[in-house]
Amino acid sequence: MTFEEIRNDEQQYMMHTYGRFQTALVSGKGAVAKDVDGKEYIDFTSGIGVNCLGYCDEGWVKAVSEQAGRIQHISNLYYSPLQTEVSKKLCELTGFDKVFLCNSGAEANECAIKIARKYSFDKYGQGRQKIVTLVNSFHGRTVTTLAATGQDVFHNFFFPFTEGFAYAEANNIDSVKKCIDNEVCAVFIELVQGEGGVMPLDKEFVAEIEKICSEKDILLMVDEVQTGMSRTGAVYCYQNYGIKPDVITSAKGLGGGVPIGACLCSEKLAEVMTAGTHGTTFGGNPIACAAAKEVLSRVTTPEFLAEVRAKGEYIREKLQTMPNVKEVRGMGMMIGIVTEKDNAKEIAGKCVANGLLILTAKTLLRLLPPLNITYEEIDRGLNILKTVMED
Repeated sequence: MTFEEIRNDEQQYMMHTYGRFQTALVSGKGAVAKDVDGKEYIDFTSGIGVNCLGYCDEGWVKAVSEQAGRIQHISNLYYSPLQTEVSKKLCELTGFDKVFLCNSGAEANECAIKIARKYSFDKYGQGRQKIVTLVNSFHGRTVTTLAATGQDVFHNFFFPFTEGFAYAEANNIDSVKKCIDNEVCAVFIELVQGEGGVMPLDKEFVAEIEKICSEKDILLMVDEVQTGMSRTGAVYCYQNYGIKPDVITSAKGLGGGVPIGACLCSEKLAEVMTAGTHGTTFGGNPIACAAAKEVLSRVTTPEFLAEVRAKGEYIREKLQTMPNVKEVRGMGMMIGIVTEKDNAKEIAGKCVANGLLILTAKTLLRLLPPLNITYEEIDRGLNILKTVMED
């Protein structure tokens, strides 16, 4: 099919829920994708942080294809050795006690919300169900996770939204304190607000939240959907902050390209969710777990993490010398670029036309390259970006 045929079919048969760039990708290797016409693109997006090992990594392909030939799906009514291997590895890497496996970040966040409310209900009874999130946050697109998202633009159309959320200003501890009353059971934060513009939280602010939560028996929950799986130079971003949350959520890079999510909880929450209180048909699917097992064996080693930090610093240094760059922010290989001309969306479109896939977040350019991208691929992509920025 030609690109025009694909685009016409998309317009005719698919709901128009995405603002798509003008290319149709059909194959890839490493950090290089190809479209239907054979044109190559350096990919600085990794499927919005999903393809942490790039396209068609040999070890990942082998793990997934071999598992597909062995058994592709079983009900969660039966034990699965791959589920237990992945869960054990996640607990060993983080020190958390229990894992719930699901299919996406939004599902993992739904599980976290249910854990917080049930923990509080079990211990204190009704009336202690409110969860504090941050202005500018993003936690998903279900009716509940949209309600948890601290952006007014998302609180529209789909009324009534799930009740029980309050929104505090990021890096403003007084704002957090004003939100905390006798109805609050948890504070739920992203340590780097990704969709909100690649905004890292101040370490002092996060430490103070942890202290308040500990004093008041309020759960501290961290959404690591985008910051997890070594994206920020630690296996999970909370490890960069020196804190220990009660709950973290994970997805995106965990499966390296297949759907999987995880909600991890501490020992005190280990028995909160009991049989029948939560579940999923596809969560912990054998193929997804085979992919996650391969990812976890690769991206969590000290050597790999050091490379992520080094590559992130290399990219930031190069970006700071480019024209039209006002600010570079982020952590590890999660990078945001504020442009002087405030023309990020225009630049992103031109990058695609010139062979570079890049993201935006609000008014910024956003980079989430594959974690194993080579320096040669980084330079190719940055050269394209520089040419576009000079235009």
